[in-house]
Amino acid sequence: MPPAVKLGRIDPLVRLLLVAIVLASLLPVADRWRGVAQAVSNGAVFLLFLLNGLRLPRAEVIRGIGNLRFLLPLVAWCFGAMALAGWGLSLLVGPWLPPLVALGFLYLGTLPSTVQSATAYCSLAGGNVAHSVVAAALLNILGVFVTAPLFSLMAGNHATALDLGGLEKVAAILLLPFVLGQAAQNRFGHIVHEHRDAAVWMDRISIAIPVYVAFSGAVREGLWTLIGPGEWAVLIAGVIALLAFGFGGAWLVGGLARLDRGDRIALLYSGAQKSIAMGAPLASVLFGPATAGLVLLPVLVYHLLQLVLSAPLATRLREG
Repeated sequence: MPPAVKLGRIDPLVRLLLVAIVLASLLPVADRWRGVAQAVSNGAVFLLFLLNGLRLPRAEVIRGIGNLRFLLPLVAWCFGAMALAGWGLSLLVGPWLPPLVALGFLYLGTLPSTVQSATAYCSLAGGNVAHSVVAAALLNILGVFVTAPLFSLMAGNHATALDLGGLEKVAAILLLPFVLGQAAQNRFGHIVHEHRDAAVWMDRISIAIPVYVAFSGAVREGLWTLIGPGEWAVLIAGVIALLAFGFGGAWLVGGLARLDRGDRIALLYSGAQKSIAMGAPLASVLFGPATAGLVLLPVLVYHLLQLVLSAPLATRLREG
């Protein structure tokens, strides 16, 4: 997955996402072009996961699977406790937010971790970087299989806007290109590594396009009239609560599992951060254009605030 942070300045991905949101607000995709825009978005997602397949060494995945003492509590936290917390928050904020925005908290809770962001902050905090890389990568692979069905199962009747037929698209647009990338890694993987900067920008653009298409649909449905100052306050308060639960709980789980400090820091960042790199493409596959933009609001706010929290926390952990 693409870098979520560049320490010391605003990450280019964050700037690109903000540009996508502003552009969607001012120049949303016209209804007659919506089908074309969605096809372009699907193509961008396919490319993103193809690059991920080419980039992630199979040996690292195999090596990381063997560390069950670290991985089992991490997976349980990411897809169990965080999913339940997101579900609980979706019910708690439901009376004050539009239903699809409230449902976005559950979607946020079921997402996997970031990769480069978790790794960068783990390194800054003095944690076990190797475990962080493998753990976050495995969480994203699991997310392709777990996030969509877990969200559908927990949402139940509240997911009336969810296109269940879109579950079939997950395999074709997310899983298939990743498998193809892994299969072609020996032959073409060096191209991604030799042109790393270009590949990173392709990653970023492949994330920004689904965000633009999703928010265009939401704007067409009256996004900015549905969300007033009071609703924004509730949304941000809910995200802050989930951040506190995610980071505090992940640190506690690492202690209960009796991990050494380096592994505990790796679990903290891999377990508490959530990936817009998975969230935006998957939302564009699972939901209709109008629905995706509303569901993604908590994910985008969480992504931005986790960057604000992670850097000073990493500095404190390194000094402590």
